[in-house]
Amino acid sequence: MAETYDFNAVEKKWQAYWDAHHCFTAEADHKKPKFYALVEFPYPSGAGMHVGHIKAYTSLEILSRKRRMQGYNVLFPMGFDSFGLPAENYAIKTNTHPHDIATANIEHFKDQMKRVGYSFDWTREIATSVPEYYKWTQWIFRKLFDHGLVFRAKTLVNYCPNCKVVLSNEDSQGGKCDVCHSDVVQLPKDVWYLKITAYADKLLEGLNDVDYPDAIKQQEVDWIGKSVGAFVNFKVKDIPEALEIYTTRCDTLYGVTFMVIAPEHPMLDKYRERIENWDEVEAYRAACAKKTEFERTQLSKDKTGVRLQGFTAINPVSGKEIPVFIADYVMMGYGTGAIMAVPAHDQRDWEFAHKFGVDIIPVIEGGDIEKEAYTGDGRMINSDFLNAYDNKKDSIAAMLEYLGEHALGRKGIQYKMKDWAFNRQRYWGEPIPLIHCEKCGTVGVPYEELPLKLPDVENFAPGTDGQSPLARIESFVNCTCPQCGGPAKRETDTMPQWAGSSWYYLRFIDPHNDKVFCDPEEMQYWMPVDWYNGGMEHVTRHLLYSRFWHHFLYDIGEVNTPEPYAKRTYQGLILGPDGDKMSKSKGNVVDPISVIERLGADALRLYVMFMGDYMAATPWSEDSANGCKRFLDRVWRLQDMVKGEGWIDGDMRTKVNACIKKVGEDYERMKFNTAIAAMMSLVNDCYTKGSLTKDEFHTLLLLLYPVAPHISEELNERIGFAPLHHTAWPAYDPDALALNTVEYGVQVNGKVRARIKLPVGMEQKDIVDAALALGDVKPFIEGKTIRKTIVVKNIINLVVG
Repeated sequence: MAETYDFNAVEKKWQAYWDAHHCFTAEADHKKPKFYALVEFPYPSGAGMHVGHIKAYTSLEILSRKRRMQGYNVLFPMGFDSFGLPAENYAIKTNTHPHDIATANIEHFKDQMKRVGYSFDWTREIATSVPEYYKWTQWIFRKLFDHGLVFRAKTLVNYCPNCKVVLSNEDSQGGKCDVCHSDVVQLPKDVWYLKITAYADKLLEGLNDVDYPDAIKQQEVDWIGKSVGAFVNFKVKDIPEALEIYTTRCDTLYGVTFMVIAPEHPMLDKYRERIENWDEVEAYRAACAKKTEFERTQLSKDKTGVRLQGFTAINPVSGKEIPVFIADYVMMGYGTGAIMAVPAHDQRDWEFAHKFGVDIIPVIEGGDIEKEAYTGDGRMINSDFLNAYDNKKDSIAAMLEYLGEHALGRKGIQYKMKDWAFNRQRYWGEPIPLIHCEKCGTVGVPYEELPLKLPDVENFAPGTDGQSPLARIESFVNCTCPQCGGPAKRETDTMPQWAGSSWYYLRFIDPHNDKVFCDPEEMQYWMPVDWYNGGMEHVTRHLLYSRFWHHFLYDIGEVNTPEPYAKRTYQGLILGPDGDKMSKSKGNVVDPISVIERLGADALRLYVMFMGDYMAATPWSEDSANGCKRFLDRVWRLQDMVKGEGWIDGDMRTKVNACIKKVGEDYERMKFNTAIAAMMSLVNDCYTKGSLTKDEFHTLLLLLYPVAPHISEELNERIGFAPLHHTAWPAYDPDALALNTVEYGVQVNGKVRARIKLPVGMEQKDIVDAALALGDVKPFIEGKTIRKTIVVKNIINLVVG
């Protein structure tokens, strides 16, 4: 009888074996089919890994091990995003250099990852804060600069007083700093930007060519916020200038009864002598300066504003004089800094008009504007030549034609997304490779002088004057202009943390090359990334930024694919046992290393993949985790039940083949919980029968190996087979499934359109999904709504409309 399973001894044994035999190093053989699996490399915090990392990494860990068994050359790399504010803040607090902190944390992270048993290729490890890496981050920045995609502008920025840095919109969502969660304020500042807006259309179009979940695509579409509309000029009474607005609803121009401009609009200062209530304007401006962009643009907040006395506009189509207000919800950074207001058909305008006593003129029939704005469609009214129209599309087309004929406006496109604020006034980041010369202007550090290294300093605390710590180092600041040879000064801001992660997937392909950022032949073989998994919180930051950089590199001929990632997936959160998001303050954080020490790495991996739908948020359950350990104990004891070889029992042969089919398919669909459930069911069948053959046990271990590799390798060795990572993934025998399948007729609205054979015992949702995916069924359901699905006996009926 086998001894009790000693997971500590078994896991250490096989981790040492994998390291000694370099089992997971990607091969140089480019003739084999490749699989490039990528997970988001972590910021190496002192706290180390959390259970969220386990969920994020184990999915592609499973698929990488499976692909190796299927004969693929697998690249599954890992590195560290080691620049950034957290390390610097901790360094200031402890008076330790951030490089030393990052190095120690990286070693801590690596030790933890190896304890989990991940099959990363550690020969390709990278860290963004190493000069050999950030040389190429600076090189890409120089290329962006050379191609006119880097510019500097004075603007209101999101500023974190605690971290003393400028933040992009993506890093200050909800009016909070993404790093320290302090309130963000608005400050005027000179900022370096990357023109990500120049790639807005390409970023949108590229989504048509990738395999991303709809939720990811929609987040990026919404963030970019492309809209097609019209730019319209509103003349200002007795002033030889016009206020330009952008609108997607030019058909409602006859309903415009007032305008609102941003408190920072330049026309205010230019014509202040005409504004009779200037003191009131200045006071309102001062109040707005204290608000964040998030606070200013909230739809639910109280409506505030100031009506400009002596400054009115003219409705371009009706010729009526209308009042002009300043209000905080209009921003200079969005659109033109001025908007037209149609209170009859926009709820915010309606509320504003009621508060300030402005006329409300309906131009679309419908609703009750005495109670609220009518935002639906209908027949045009009170709109002169548009009154003949009864739909929005034709009304807009007619108004666009009218505006063009009378030189009042033009068709245009706007984006909600802003250009990327790309500098930080901190030490621990990539130095921006630019030089300021009074004679030549701003020029790039020569390519041959890269990397421009961070100077080794003792005082790296941020300045109270908004300057980077680098500004205090004269030996770094003062330099020679590479163009004219005259005295010049280096740029002292550093890049944001997202810079290094915007191209790291390329460096993994060729991490030790000091001549180019990536060898073209290696790139040709490995790109694009076949499968990328990460968090939904990075969709409008890292994912968008890296796609932008990649599109740019593709345009200048430096990469071979238009998109970096062929497929992207995401994992749901692991919540605390109380169902809330894990937080130290709530005391509901689960430490994965403590779970390993108590239950073993295989049990941790197994439970995290078994706990529920992979993409859904699921609370941690200690009982369920213990249950997964008990399951592995049962698998361990199966070695005492092995009798004979081959496939002795016909019924067991059917069950094993059904399990092979289900586990293989479910791994690919990220249905890890149902794959594990199928293996648990097979183990139950073995216990019910009281025995199993060596071949049946070997097959079970092949299926279990990607999730629980340590125990699988150990048991496989004990029954006399070669190591599993060298063994082919099992193929199921369709003939063995014949007794375990059901043939369904697939009806669409009562008419049979196809037939399909499916395993016995499938869940109804999986049965319906299989029917919907049939090529013979798709023509009858495309563009229609699935109103009802019915599965009765051998019939699947899809009711569409």
